[in-house]
Amino acid sequence: MPAEPDAAPLPPCPITGLPAAERLQWIPAKLLHDLWRHGARTDPAPLRRDSGRIGLYRSPCGLAFFHPAFAGSAAFYEGLYGRLRVHETIAGQAPTRGDYAAGAALARPGDRVLEVGCGHGAFAALLPPGTRYQGLEPHGAAPPGAPPILPETAAAHAARHAGEYDLACAFQVLEHVADPLGLARDMAACLRPGGRLALVMPVWPSPHTALPNNLVNLPPHHLTWWTEEACRALAAALGMRVERTAVLPAYPLHAALAWSVRLCPVRTRPGAYVLPRWRWHLSVAAAMLAGRVMARLFGLPRDALPVDVLLVARKRG
Repeated sequence: MPAEPDAAPLPPCPITGLPAAERLQWIPAKLLHDLWRHGARTDPAPLRRDSGRIGLYRSPCGLAFFHPAFAGSAAFYEGLYGRLRVHETIAGQAPTRGDYAAGAALARPGDRVLEVGCGHGAFAALLPPGTRYQGLEPHGAAPPGAPPILPETAAAHAARHAGEYDLACAFQVLEHVADPLGLARDMAACLRPGGRLALVMPVWPSPHTALPNNLVNLPPHHLTWWTEEACRALAAALGMRVERTAVLPAYPLHAALAWSVRLCPVRTRPGAYVLPRWRWHLSVAAAMLAGRVMARLFGLPRDALPVDVLLVARKRG
């Protein structure tokens, strides 16, 4: 007879390949599917109601990851991001984003800069004059007046432009893919010797992980939660030298999340990030609505907790 899920071997970390250190929670796929369909009015394909259970695991390197990794389909992102106008919101808040500022500070005039998962390319406007920018966005067409954007993957781009860039960036992208090491490796292949890789992902723990049943931070949207230790492990797996890791201060884009967590009467705890409880569903829905109102009225709370972690690594010559 096949082993029961609780007796199955722990899955490998998507960065190191080593077995997970522990399972943090089992989450029924049926629960996730229904939360997406009814709570976000979105079809979470390829996640199905009959997909069994999804495990949330902690890797020895500090990464939290979901397995099996159901990465959202193109239709999932086009539907969700189109309805919520995500790329337009990001473009409108680009000048105040701490992750963009950290990446732009690494560029110098004349540098060739690659951004993977660039949306509408709002990051390009923050780069120094004379910088040569190229964005990659496989989900959605570039709007009129956007900087250079290609509708292709990092792997396809690396096959044609290996070793051509001084800086390769991805902001809030690696957590969306089932193979973050593979994506980072493709980005590194685009760098010249001595070029730098700049990555920003959601940190763990954070307001994202404190808010119960937080769909933004769950499959098929987010598949990994990051720490500085996990960032260093990623650089080591790539054979790159770490220049900097840092937990970035919260910035205005996080205002609604910060207020939602503050106003929500329930909190997660280890082993209980997602639960089928009506009190959780209703509390989160009410807190998120109130959080958006408070963000419009008062902006980012002064004591808002960090949401992102930064990795800057240099390619060896």
